[in-house]
Amino acid sequence: MEARAVAKYVRMSPRKARRVIDLIRGVGVDKALNVLHYTHKAAAQPIEKTLRSAVANMLTREEASNIDPESLMVKEAYVDQGFSLKRFRAASMGRAMRIKRPSCHITIVVAAMDDSPEKIKERR
Repeated sequence: MEARAVAKYVRMSPRKARRVIDLIRGVGVDKALNVLHYTHKAAAQPIEKTLRSAVANMLTREEASNIDPESLMVKEAYVDQGFSLKRFRAASMGRAMRIKRPSCHITIVVAAMDDSPEKIKERR
């Protein structure tokens, strides 16, 4: 059983957001929230918000009413490129330079953790 959350049109470079999302892929939700809280990157805040939304989506499902939030793990986490705002900046001699302001889409999927010994060894 899994639940997902998507944050669309986040005004941030996808390349910078991928550096942060690689830190939480495949770990437990409690550890991922701790890592995001103490990561000094601008991308950590919207990723943490999306992760909390995915956990809330999982806990509001009827089938998942007896699941403990600490037994969840980040199954998938990825960042896709969104649209780029195209702006112009004044340059010398009456010219204009194009500036691209990128955006991204953050997707996080959480699932219940299997506590079998083989799965725990694979996660380490």
